[in-house]
Amino acid sequence: MNYRHAFHAGNFADVLKHAVLVGLIEALKAKQTPFCYVDTHAGRGRYELTGSEAQRTGEAADGVQRLLALTRAPALLHIYVNLVRALNAGQSELAVYPGSPLIASLLLREQDSGILCELQPDEADALRTVFRGDPRIAVHARDGYAAMKALLPPPQRRGLILIDPPFEAQEQEFRVIEKALADAQRQWPTGIYAIWYPIKLRQHVQPFHRWLARSGFARVLVAELLLHPDNSALRLNGCGMAIVNPPWKFERQLEELLPTLQVLLAQGRYGQHRVEWLVRGD
Repeated sequence: MNYRHAFHAGNFADVLKHAVLVGLIEALKAKQTPFCYVDTHAGRGRYELTGSEAQRTGEAADGVQRLLALTRAPALLHIYVNLVRALNAGQSELAVYPGSPLIASLLLREQDSGILCELQPDEADALRTVFRGDPRIAVHARDGYAAMKALLPPPQRRGLILIDPPFEAQEQEFRVIEKALADAQRQWPTGIYAIWYPIKLRQHVQPFHRWLARSGFARVLVAELLLHPDNSALRLNGCGMAIVNPPWKFERQLEELLPTLQVLLAQGRYGQHRVEWLVRGD
């Protein structure tokens, strides 16, 4: 794979994904018992926005950069923004953006643990550097889908799996995710699974949603943010998070978050958002 997230670090898709991630981890921390965080496509963990890759696209300017001046925001968005601010303390401009593994590690407690999977050797090496000396975190240079099958359920029996592939395979990636989730459903039906996905053409997403609706999981919630109409395969028009087994009343946090992000990240007059249950086994 040639995908490098450094080109896109801090863009609007990262903002949605990482704000939701913050909310899920904070919900798990409501109980004292430990939990495990699994990241199937971890990347390098930390991105230099002053590097040539990030500067070439400048996507953070229309993403996280727009949020840094916020003084009032939904609780989970406030936590997310403060994490980014803290990593850039003393800087005159946004210089560093945390990937999902680093955000998670900043929120995990001493009794919690993290398993980070990254297949690309140079990205995995960078990931090890970021977490060297952190006994809570294990880095695996391996395929994240295969790791799910091998490592689930975790010893803690509580936890969150973030599935955030680069979608280089486009539509076919959804089929790979479905297979991984079907295996996981048999091994660990009560785990929380958060799946990020791009939205270009709506018809590419609909079969995945239909599969989730009949997957056998007890509860499946979807949150989507669109900046443009979902009718062009030539650009990233929006993105979504499918959340299997979401925490109790988590939809209320999303219903507060999504309208705020739509306003803050707007790139025109066609933005929209939605929070919808695909399976609601209340």
